[in-house]
Amino acid sequence: MSGIDWFIMCTTMVLVVGYGVWKTREQNNMESYFLGGNEAKWWTVGLSVMATQASAITFLSTPGQAYYDGMGFVQFYFALPLALIIICITFIPIFYKLKVYTAYEFLENRFDLKTRSVTAFLFLLQRGLATGITIYAPAIILSSVMGWNLNVTTIVIGCIAILYTVSGGTKAVHVTHKLQMIIILIGLFIIFFLLLGYLPDEYSFNDMLHIAGASDKLEIIDTKFDLKDRYNIWTSFIAAPFLFLSYFGTDQSQVQRYISGKSVKESRMGLMMNALLKVPLQFFILFIGVLVFLFFQFNRAPIFFNESVVEQVRFSDYAEEGEKIIDEYNLVHENKLEAHSLYAANPTIQNKQKVQGLLKQESKLRDEYRGIITQMDKSVETNDKDYVFINFILNQMPRGLVGLLLAMIFFAAMSSTASELNALASTTSVDFYKRIVVQEATDRHYVIASKLLTLFWGIVAILFASIGTLFENLIQFVNIVGSIFYGTILGVFLVAFYLKKIKANSVFFGAVLTQIMVFWVYLEYVEGQKIISFLWLNLIGVVGVISFSSILQIFMPGDKGLISLSRNE
Repeated sequence: MSGIDWFIMCTTMVLVVGYGVWKTREQNNMESYFLGGNEAKWWTVGLSVMATQASAITFLSTPGQAYYDGMGFVQFYFALPLALIIICITFIPIFYKLKVYTAYEFLENRFDLKTRSVTAFLFLLQRGLATGITIYAPAIILSSVMGWNLNVTTIVIGCIAILYTVSGGTKAVHVTHKLQMIIILIGLFIIFFLLLGYLPDEYSFNDMLHIAGASDKLEIIDTKFDLKDRYNIWTSFIAAPFLFLSYFGTDQSQVQRYISGKSVKESRMGLMMNALLKVPLQFFILFIGVLVFLFFQFNRAPIFFNESVVEQVRFSDYAEEGEKIIDEYNLVHENKLEAHSLYAANPTIQNKQKVQGLLKQESKLRDEYRGIITQMDKSVETNDKDYVFINFILNQMPRGLVGLLLAMIFFAAMSSTASELNALASTTSVDFYKRIVVQEATDRHYVIASKLLTLFWGIVAILFASIGTLFENLIQFVNIVGSIFYGTILGVFLVAFYLKKIKANSVFFGAVLTQIMVFWVYLEYVEGQKIISFLWLNLIGVVGVISFSSILQIFMPGDKGLISLSRNE
């Protein structure tokens, strides 16, 4: 990376983070620190919700997903607008009416302290793990590609996020999120237009789409019903809505973004901004991945996109075997150039089959090379989807832009991390420390406690990220952890909102039984027999809580009714 890239990356990061710290200094009361004084306007809420969800791994891996598998991933988000509409109608007005700092305060108002505490604990457990991954995932990719030390990269990302989150709380997160998302969106549009310019002049855009279509990159909807498949239309409209309802409606990292809005109307408009923009944005990012694929149809792509691993193979005992595969791979590329030219000029079935046959040969050679990597070192990750986009940025973007785009990736990592640290600290402080440990203290006392808890969770996340290499398939593991707990949490909230006859003990024990059942289903049918995707655990959890709670209520007629507890009681 050139000196100008280093300068632009560091300057951009310092200015944005410095502005966030300066703008939100001296947040010394709970209303200000936890809710930003309820000053956020709808576009601030909308950008902050978007930034929280869009982690660095989203921008690193989504184009790579499209490069290898096409546009089908976008269908996963088709039901998101419906979930956000439900949250706008039901969740937001109740949270505002009760003037809660966290989503779990509502559960004590509706049920009792133990239900609130166990639900908050489930959130802390899964979100605490996920926060480490939002740091670890981009750190391992950046360190591998750039040759940086993994632990140093991890600590830098974590410490910067801790700095402005501790300093200004929710308001600091909002302020920096706005600037970070603007830079991220600018970066994506720059890449998009540069990619269009990089495509061969002799081919029209329509020709390019024909080539992408012949390569099966433009198929969006998959109607095949398969419980193991995470990305088909059935999963999108049956299982995914419950994941979205839980994430946006009960996960404090998102709830805290919109309950800090100026009003119910502003918060609703912020969420609806996401309902309108999320699917087009996801489509746009995936299409950038398709354009990267098209670019590499006419420019030789690496046989393995993590080129530091390719270098290791070159200096290993498998160097000769690896070079032989690369020579065959290069020959296939030359044949592809001719095949694409024929298909663009005459898109017949025969020419399409020729393109697809060469792509299969290329895929087979990639698999053979991955086999060599595994023989060389079994600990090396052979799925290089996450390296496609960063490889393109570093090797194809102009000097200066590389620094801006790397800053974009750092901002994506920090935006998610900051939101999660803010939510973890708020939940620990409000739902446990203030409610159980120290019930009577000044606002300043609780703000200081929250800052210390933010620092604590930041250190935990950095430590977890630093030892991440000790665990296998860690990123997928944390995604599974979210689905294991999200269904139960959402089930408790849905009972609270819609089933007024179900009381505290029934829902508490129903949630406990459901969580045990979800663990069993995961071990037996997801991880064990592998006959369903972990995304279905969200639906199973919701149905379990509602069913168990309803049955238990029949046998607990004297169960506790509604109680009235406010923030000050």
